[in-house]
Formats: sequence, C-alpha cells, structure tokens
Amino acid sequence: MTEPALDPETLRERALAALTTARERTALLTSVEDPELTAQHSPLMSPLVWDLAHIGNQEEMWLLRAVAGREAMRPEIDGLYDAFEHSRAERPSLPLLPPDEARKYAAEVRGRALDVLESASFDGTGTPLTEAGFAFGMIAQHEQQHDETMLITHQLRKGPAVLHAPDPEPAPPFTGPAEVLVPGGPFTMGTSTEPWSLDNERPAHRREVAPFFIDTTPVTNAAYQAFIADGGYDDPRWWTTDGWAHVRQHSLFSPLFWFRDGGQWLRRRFGVTEVVPPDEPVVHVCWYEADAYARWAGRRLPTEAEWEKAARHDPATDRSRRYPWGDADPAPQHANLGQRHLRPAPAGSYPAGESPLGVRQLIGDVWEWTSSDFLPYPGFSMFPYKEYSEVFFGPEYKVLRGGSFAVDAVACRGTFRNWDYPIRRQIFSGFRTARTPEAG
Repeated sequence: MTEPALDPETLRERALAALTTARERTALLTSVEDPELTAQHSPLMSPLVWDLAHIGNQEEMWLLRAVAGREAMRPEIDGLYDAFEHSRAERPSLPLLPPDEARKYAAEVRGRALDVLESASFDGTGTPLTEAGFAFGMIAQHEQQHDETMLITHQLRKGPAVLHAPDPEPAPPFTGPAEVLVPGGPFTMGTSTEPWSLDNERPAHRREVAPFFIDTTPVTNAAYQAFIADGGYDDPRWWTTDGWAHVRQHSLFSPLFWFRDGGQWLRRRFGVTEVVPPDEPVVHVCWYEADAYARWAGRRLPTEAEWEKAARHDPATDRSRRYPWGDADPAPQHANLGQRHLRPAPAGSYPAGESPLGVRQLIGDVWEWTSSDFLPYPGFSMFPYKEYSEVFFGPEYKVLRGGSFAVDAVACRGTFRNWDYPIRRQIFSGFRTARTPEAG
C-alpha cells in the first residue's frame, strides 16, 4: 500500500503543521541561558546556537531562494552554516550569529517561508521541488533531524536537568515469543510514491530475502548486562578486528553514559542519574557493540532488507505497508516518537504498533543498527542535492532503521534510512538480532 494521493490543500495543511511542530521543538531545545547555547558541550557536537541558525539558513536557501527565487537575506553567513565546510569541532571558533540574532534570523526566514507556502503550487504544475509540497516536507524533516541532534547535545552536556518530559506509560511484562519467523521470498523495498520520502529511500524495487528469525523486541538493558557480566568486552572472539581495536583503544566496558556503583549499573540521562532500567531497550551502543553482542548470543544483526521486510511486509496480502501497523500516520498508541518521552519505553510496549507477524517497536524508541553498509538502491537518482545521501554511500557507514524516541513522525517511516559511522554511541542507537534458520 502506498500513501494515498492527497489534494494540494491537505498537503499544504500538513506542511504547515510539520513546520510548526518542528519550530516549537527547536524553541524548546534552545530555551536555555545564552552561555549554554554558545558552549560546545562535546567536540562531537555543534554549539546549539549553530544548529539554530543553520536551520534558518537551510530554510532560507531552499524555500526562499530555490522555491520562491528570492535574493539571499544574509549571503555572508552561508559558509558559516555549511555543514560540509566546517567540522563540528571547529564551529565554536567561527564568528557565529549571537543567540538573539540567530533567533531573529530564523524567525524572519520562517515568516517569509510561510508566505511562500501559501502561494506555492503543490499540484505538479510547478517544479519538482514543490510537487506534493516536497521542499516544505524536506525542510520540516531537516529541522526535526537537527532537533534530534540538539537533544543529543543536551544528553552530552554536564550539569542538572534542563529538559523534562513524562515517562512512557507502564507496560505489562511482555510474554510473547522471543523471536518470529519471517517467511522467505520477494517483497517491495523502498518507495516511489511517499510524497516526502528522500532520495535514498527511492525507488521502490523488489528484493528477495531468505527466511529468517528476528527478535520480537529490541535487546534490553538486562540482556546486554548479561553480555557484560560474561566478559563480553574482554573477549576478542565476539568482535570484528576493527571493533576489538576500537574497544581496546578507547577502554570501552559498557554503553555510553553507564557506570558502576557498587553492585549495580547506573546511567546519566539528561542530567539525571538513575538505575539502568532492566526492561528498556539498550541505547547508546555503537555498531561494534551491537555486532559483538549478537555474536555472543549466537545470532547476528539483521540486514537492512530483512529489517524492512519485518517492518513492512504483510504475508497475508503480499504488500508492503507504510508502517508496521498499516498505512495510517503514527499516533501515540503506535510508537514512542517526537520527544514526548525522553527515554525508550519498556520492551514489548505499543501492541497497537506491531507488525503483521507480531514484531514490536520497529518504529520509535531506539534507532536499530543493521549489518548493511549505506548504499544506493537500484535506480537511485540524486534529488535535490548530492550532499544529502550520495556523498555518504559506501562501506564507511552502517545503516540504522526505525527511528528513536527523539525522532518526529515526519522524519520517520517504514522506508526511512539513517546511517552513521560504526563507532558512534552518542546517538540514540540500539538494536535487535536475527538468525538464519538451521538447514533441514
């Protein structure tokens, strides 16, 4: 099933809602004292004030300049907020806009962008950028992606909590099977019709996948603690050559933000120290850690194609859904998204969001590492710029799927692809495992 064709006015309303939701989240994440905005809380991340002005700059470049054909408002700052021109580590030394000026710039861009939104043609008579409101959806996704990045910065910052959110609803202990069998055969991977899908999700194509078992829920903290207790970080048998070298070089012994206090594991989460909850999906592990755990458990990470088949394919109808639960947009009963909770929900939560085969939490909670390199699909066509996907294709990056609690629904769907270096741990990354059925 594909996203049903929507009329231009409905798409315009969706674009307005997506842009508004993103800006409200940006405002919350940057509603801290100016020293917090201009500080670099980690060399892995930009100062929050850089993200704020970068969001405005990208919106100006695409909605005001590219869509509306207007003159640049602040051409002299383009280089400062070009993510490829300056590494995150060097951005604090740049002559960035001060917080008040960055807010004013982003607000002025938004006001003009909303004027463009009112008059833009969404019916295909304009340009490919405006068809179905693509450029507006792209910018809403871009801002929400930076909202996730800024939330990572908040997690890395030192000091007391400045962000607060209610915990997920308590869930009854999950009593379903530990794994499910996904039948072999072809399925439709990717999309050619989702109006705001990005170029690396396209085009839809048939992919053959052999039968496999996949975990019903993501790997939990309790399960990961068993790996640690069994000497997982001290045994090279479970690690790739590069992974073992990374573990030794950086003295890794647990997920990021964990530490021991006597006989228990604690973690720091957005300025709060707490006991590691055993039933939550493990988060802040790199690909090497996920891969090592899977080997220790006698399993493996799923391929990207396996993950998507488990998430989207309905064996009863032989079609690919937009989401595990069907074609409806995500709602609170389906998944933990949108930073409404600042933690994963217990494993086994959201029965309304499970796949046709009963796999849960494929969307939201934690990004899930797969075994696959980030590569283009057959028939890939760059649009609208190569720096979004094309320059990253290759074996240096591993694919993550499914989104996390930090991701908004506009930037998370059954076809959405994320990627990162296998060493990354500050991201909200977890995993689930798979296995190939034994022959005979």
